[in-house]
Amino acid sequence: MSQPPPPPNQPPSGGSGAPQDQPPKGFGAPQSPPPGGFGAPQSPPPGGFGAPRTPPPPQTSPQAPPPPAQGPGYGYPQPQTPPQAPPQAPPPAQGPGYGYLQPPTAPQQPYGHPQTPPGYPQQQPGYGFPQPPTMPMQPQGSQGGGRKGLSTQAWIIVAAVTAIALIVGGGVWYAKGSGDDHKDEAQTSDSKDKGKGGKGEKGGGTGKAGATIGYAGSGGTGTEAKEKAPGNTSAKVLFQVPGPQIKDRDQIDSVQGSWVSGSVYAKAAVGKIIGYDADTGATKWTLPLPGQTCAGSGQITSTGIAAVVSEAAPRPAKRQHQPCSKITAFEVATGKKLWTKSVESNGTPVTFGELEISGDTLALGGGFSYGGAALDITTGKVLWAPKVGACTDVGYAGGDQLVAVRKCGDYGNETYEVQLLDPTTGKDKWSYKLPQGIDNAKVISTDPVVFGVDAGDITSSGVTDVFALDDEGKLRSKIVLEDGKYEHDCEVNKVHQCHAIAVGNDKLYVPTKEHDGKADYSQTNEIISFSLATGKTTGERIDAGDDYEMWPIRMDGGNVIAYKDGPYDKGSQVVSIDGKSLKETKLLETPASEAVHSAISSMVPKDSEMLYTDGRLFFGQDLVSKPWSTRDKSYTALAFGAK
Repeated sequence: MSQPPPPPNQPPSGGSGAPQDQPPKGFGAPQSPPPGGFGAPQSPPPGGFGAPRTPPPPQTSPQAPPPPAQGPGYGYPQPQTPPQAPPQAPPPAQGPGYGYLQPPTAPQQPYGHPQTPPGYPQQQPGYGFPQPPTMPMQPQGSQGGGRKGLSTQAWIIVAAVTAIALIVGGGVWYAKGSGDDHKDEAQTSDSKDKGKGGKGEKGGGTGKAGATIGYAGSGGTGTEAKEKAPGNTSAKVLFQVPGPQIKDRDQIDSVQGSWVSGSVYAKAAVGKIIGYDADTGATKWTLPLPGQTCAGSGQITSTGIAAVVSEAAPRPAKRQHQPCSKITAFEVATGKKLWTKSVESNGTPVTFGELEISGDTLALGGGFSYGGAALDITTGKVLWAPKVGACTDVGYAGGDQLVAVRKCGDYGNETYEVQLLDPTTGKDKWSYKLPQGIDNAKVISTDPVVFGVDAGDITSSGVTDVFALDDEGKLRSKIVLEDGKYEHDCEVNKVHQCHAIAVGNDKLYVPTKEHDGKADYSQTNEIISFSLATGKTTGERIDAGDDYEMWPIRMDGGNVIAYKDGPYDKGSQVVSIDGKSLKETKLLETPASEAVHSAISSMVPKDSEMLYTDGRLFFGQDLVSKPWSTRDKSYTALAFGAK
């Protein structure tokens, strides 16, 4: 009979030194680690690791920010580099133009049988496969002392070359022998947040789909909020998941996908998914996959089922990506595999880059070339396959409703439609056509249906114009989000992956760009709301406070769950904001040590797989690579819990 895994506070089994009897006290506290053990802290700086840094003395004039650190860790996921040239004014819309009230078109017939699209490429990397991250740019005008005095990008660089490994020092030990190939490298988190928790909300669960990955999602309503403030909001480190052992500097592996269900936090590793106990980080199960993950479902079902698309086989060598054609459905709580299969078109497996769940339907987006398909998530039965013809589904958004983005027309003359689908047949209930010349649509919410586009050139945010539709597919309002003024992020070539933006209470919640605060040399921002009925701002303003930056994570009933990135001498926070009174309630605050700040910054919180549920906060990477130096350690996930 197999033995249970050792608790994470045991000394490394493969280290050469004597184990410590007890883990050190205090997160990041200096210690004498056993040689050879995983994540052993390096020589601490004066004052001890994790000690708050002495704030800079008052200055009579702003100090220039330090120059960017040289040689950040290659492959650490970074924010996408903003365009070099300023965005151009949008061209005049052809046809109806923005904001034109359009009647829904007549429903179309269900999708046809699998066929090979013309010019379908063979053995190509899967659509939507992550590309190597770009080096961050240094923004202008961010000055002053303390952590928030630096730009976000600068802190990411600092984090990549500082003692991120020291996070192990004061938290729970999580160690394996050096030859173990990190087989226990991810761990899990509990969520009692199943069932109806606000329509379509990300990270909290819906009536049709449970806890989801941590990009802000759709549709909170006035239903009762589930997240409650604990007696003590000061959080501790629950566990950290070490990154895989990568030998080559230019090798980048994919670990996309994270889910929370019941008492399990599940995280993709290289070629597998691992389920972990939410509080202890102990490995509960491991599910091997055919290859590296290409995408994970944005939701889980009400019965706790999630899905992932992976490469069809292990990579024979670095960068030799295999087709993203294998789909696997599994139970998050147990790791039980329900099925693994491909969707074929004329005998050729189709590649996919997005997965969305609505009810028991798993919808798969194949991008601009391959089209979309859907399967019954419990049985794997194909409900519809990529349709060949004048129109192709680019991708889907799931949750309480299933929404498709469809492309019609030949290359250079494409038009796009946003459609509400019957999830069991694929037949559209209504279709909203976008003006010709608009070549993208990002679904922000599925109930109500809210989507955004870039009005002109591709912007750093991905969305400058937001459209709210009613239950019949008619336009309710158009909201203009001026490029450079707001800090949301909708990923390129993804239909349903917008971060730091949320829909609830018949409003759109968006964070502003950081600006000068009230205190000298401080930076701050706020979340403002727009009415979906009028398209105008409501006058509501949720201030982050000096030296904090705030953005929405998701809705919790009628409350906004938001993340507050903290200053150098304070931890980061998760707060709940009452949708009516705007009263802010702190739910969790991370430790304020420099080691924790560095570790969180290295995860790039605004773009990471961030999950908050049932008093626990999880950060997950989607790409991993070799640390920049032997002193640095990389992580695929971090977990914090309120005491």
